[in-house]
Amino acid sequence: MGVESQRVEDYKLAKEPYYVPLHNEIELFEAAYESKLPVMLKGPTGCGKTRFVEHMSWRLERTLVTVACHEDLTASDLVGKYTLRGDETVWQDGPLTTAVKAAGIAYLDEVVEARKDTTVVIHPLTDDRRVLPLEKKGEIVQAPDEFQLVISYNPGYQSVLKDLKHSTKQRFVAIEFDYPTPEIEETILRSESGIDEDTAAKLVKIAEKVRNLRTHGLEEGVSTRLLVYAGQLITDGVEPIPACEATICKPITDDVEMQRSIIEIIATQF
Repeated sequence: MGVESQRVEDYKLAKEPYYVPLHNEIELFEAAYESKLPVMLKGPTGCGKTRFVEHMSWRLERTLVTVACHEDLTASDLVGKYTLRGDETVWQDGPLTTAVKAAGIAYLDEVVEARKDTTVVIHPLTDDRRVLPLEKKGEIVQAPDEFQLVISYNPGYQSVLKDLKHSTKQRFVAIEFDYPTPEIEETILRSESGIDEDTAAKLVKIAEKVRNLRTHGLEEGVSTRLLVYAGQLITDGVEPIPACEATICKPITDDVEMQRSIIEIIATQF
């Protein structure tokens, strides 16, 4: 019991995560929480979905259990499985079961990346039953009123073969996210990386122009997260152009022509 309690304590946030509201997402989330409704966050990579969940777990004083979903994620990885410990077989709760029992927030990040049969596991948690069946254990865990299920995915990035089923989507309250406005993004950059106003403004202008390249073949625009990385490198003494090449240009595309276009955009600001 002591080990399990320690695991739950590990999920508590030690300090308030920095977050700047974009629209009415805080009010929507709080209303969904009070009504015991699951939430789906939709938006591009690096636009602040994970930070928002961290912020809300702090506001609501809930433990936060985050699962980075991937193509090899199984239902057992989520709910738990029997494992060998010495000479005995013992049950080990998965992260979703841990969150339910702790009356916390379970956050399944990029849930569409997980196996399709994995998402079926969460269905009983998303309707009025609010239960988590542990089939291998022959047990049903009832979610406390304080438990919240949150998933996220990037609808613009997924292929037809990797999209959420409508039967899953329609179980959630959806909150749309996008890149912040220039003013808010500059505020975030100054706070998170320590750069000055002028450098923050230049980075945001670069981001705006790079994001416009999505209409010319770029799969996805530069995220706010990468802009923060650029700011941190600059703060640590890296020259702006190589810092931007390493964080804004090369991570988002391998196409040489597209990289050249992005570098030209960077050069116009620095």
